[in-house]
Amino acid sequence: MVATNLLSAEDLERMEAGSDARFELVRGELFEVAAVGWGHGRIAFRFGHRVATFAFARGLGELVTSDTGFILERDPDVVLKPDVAFVRHDHVPPDDASPGFVPLVPDLVIEVVSTNDTRREVARKVALYQDAGVPMTVVVEPDARTLTVHRPGQPPERLEATETFDGGDVLPGFRLAVADVFR
Repeated sequence: MVATNLLSAEDLERMEAGSDARFELVRGELFEVAAVGWGHGRIAFRFGHRVATFAFARGLGELVTSDTGFILERDPDVVLKPDVAFVRHDHVPPDDASPGFVPLVPDLVIEVVSTNDTRREVARKVALYQDAGVPMTVVVEPDARTLTVHRPGQPPERLEATETFDGGDVLPGFRLAVADVFR
């Protein structure tokens, strides 16, 4: 048996301090987050902007980008940095919350698949979000121009560019044409 030194969220924060490198933790194991390109960033921003405009106008909550790490599990720690995350107003930490990774489960996660992501890596992330209790995880696949919506206890719902994404219980009343995510 080989002993592995598992890292904590606090170890990860120290490693990233003053560094340009970005990492995530999966049950104490370190995974580097690769830099992404123009298309990835544009899609993440476009989708996030639409959600933010809707949510802010209704006082529903806050959105954050991939600079924010969420501690989804402890001992061993899971820290993920979704491309975009929405947190309902009643779950938002106070303004004076301690800096660093946030020990809470977002209400909506949007992950844009990059050219360097494998299907296995994406499935692992979706499973981690689902295990943590994220009510809705949306995987955006730019090459296929689809969104796949994951909700606990339900089969994934794949939406084509001709269909419309519905915010369901997480963002009641929010609707977005899938094609608009890719324009």
